[in-house]
Amino acid sequence: MERQEVIKKVWELAEPVILSLGLELVDVEFQREPRGWVLRLYIDKPGGVTLGDCVQVSEILSDLLDAKDFIHHQYHLEVSSPGVDRPLRRREDFSKFAGDKVKIQLKEALEGRKNFTGLLRGIEGEEVLVEIDGKVWRLPYGKIKKANIKYEFDV
Repeated sequence: MERQEVIKKVWELAEPVILSLGLELVDVEFQREPRGWVLRLYIDKPGGVTLGDCVQVSEILSDLLDAKDFIHHQYHLEVSSPGVDRPLRRREDFSKFAGDKVKIQLKEALEGRKNFTGLLRGIEGEEVLVEIDGKVWRLPYGKIKKANIKYEFDV
């Protein structure tokens, strides 16, 4: 089974379970790392997730994944918080985190640039709005390669 197919199936299996626990599935990764294949799920909730949340999701999903048995080689299961640089994947993420500073990378250049760091203003139709130095950029949602919250620490 191809990597993207595994991610899709895991997402379909895991999301209802995670939602039923009052949590949100933020992202799923399945990749080869030096120690072998890793299936990594990122979960979140208002106020942040606890170690107990991660353990509970890990135990439930481990049993479900074993029962479904569609990943045909060994892997390590990890469940984690998305951290301060939380990825933005879904359309609703761009509304939910409006007002936060973000870093967005496009698949192809827009007006000569691919990287945009600024204040997220939301999403309108098929465009994500990011304000940089007083200018609002309209970035095509379908052209986003990667988007993350850009947390700034107070010093």
